[in-house]
Amino acid sequence: MERPRILVTRRVHASGMDLLAAHADLDVYEEDRPMPRGEMLRRVRDVDGLLCHLHDRIDEELIAAAPRLRAIAIYAVGYNNIDLAAARRRGIVVTNTPGVLTEATADLTWALLLAAARRIPEAERFVRAGRFEGWGPNLFLGADVHGRTIGIVGMGAIGSAVARRARGFGMTVLYHNRARSEHEAELDARLVPLDELLASSDFVCLHVPLTEETHHLIGAEQLAMMKHTAVLVNVARGAVVDEEALVRALENGTIAGAALDVYEHEPAIHPRLLALDNVVLAPHLGSATVGTRERMAVTAATDLLAALAGQRPAHPVEDRKT
Repeated sequence: MERPRILVTRRVHASGMDLLAAHADLDVYEEDRPMPRGEMLRRVRDVDGLLCHLHDRIDEELIAAAPRLRAIAIYAVGYNNIDLAAARRRGIVVTNTPGVLTEATADLTWALLLAAARRIPEAERFVRAGRFEGWGPNLFLGADVHGRTIGIVGMGAIGSAVARRARGFGMTVLYHNRARSEHEAELDARLVPLDELLASSDFVCLHVPLTEETHHLIGAEQLAMMKHTAVLVNVARGAVVDEEALVRALENGTIAGAALDVYEHEPAIHPRLLALDNVVLAPHLGSATVGTRERMAVTAATDLLAALAGQRPAHPVEDRKT
C-alpha cells in the first residue's frame, strides 16, 4: 500500500515526528514560525494528511486546495481555526489533543494568578533595575489568595484541574458552565450564573473554548460587574475577552489586575497592555512543558495515522462539544 503523504506546518516533538516518519512520507515546514499562507496553500495540494497548529487558518479555501486531504490533526485542544463544516462536507476527519495538556495548563493558570496577585513581575523588574534597598512595610503589597473566592468560567477538564488546586488554598470555588459538573461535590464547587460569579470572585479564570457564543464573553459590561480588587486570568483564547475593554478597565481601576497567556489578535498585543504594570503577560505557554508537548505530539501523530488508515482515531473533534 502506498504510504500517505503528510504536511506538518511546524515541527513538533521528535517522538511525534518519528512516529509519523515511520508510517508516512513527510513534508515539514522547517522554520520555527507560522507557515506563510501562500506556501501552505501550495504545499497542501498533494497531501493526504495535515498536522497543523492553532495559528494555521484551515478554512474552506485551504481545504478546497487539497483534493487528496483525508485527515487533519491539530496540535492543540482548541480548534476554532478549523472550518469544521467545510471539513465534514469533504468527509475529512479532524482530531485534537484533549486531556494530555490539562495539568500543565492548570499549573500555568496558577502561576499567572499568583504572579498577578503578589505582583511578582513588577517586583522582579524593580530588583533587576537595582532599586531594591531593603525590606519595607509597604513594598509591593499584593492581594491575599488563601481563603479568597475563585470563579472558574468553563468547568471542563482544565477548569476542574484549576478547581482542585484551589482547594489547597482554602478557597471558595464558584463556577459557570453550560451544565452542572459531575465533579461538583468532589471539588466543593458551586454552579452560579455568570453575573454572580463575576460579582463575587476575587479571581476570575477563563477556561472556555472560543465559539460564536463565547466571543467577547468578557467585555466592558462584565468587567464592570467585577470587584475593583479582582484579577482576571485568561488561558483560554484571546478573543473570549474584549481586549480594548480590558485595557480600559485596567487603566481606570475597574479591576485590579489581569494575567494573560492569550491575546485577541495574537501574536499582536494591544500596545497599551504592554505599558501597564497591573497585567502579567505570557507568550501562550499553557501547555509548554517538555512532557506535555511530547504527549501532544504523539497523540496528534497517532490519531492522524489512524484516520489515514481508515481507523477511528481516539480524539475525533466531531464527537466533542464545541
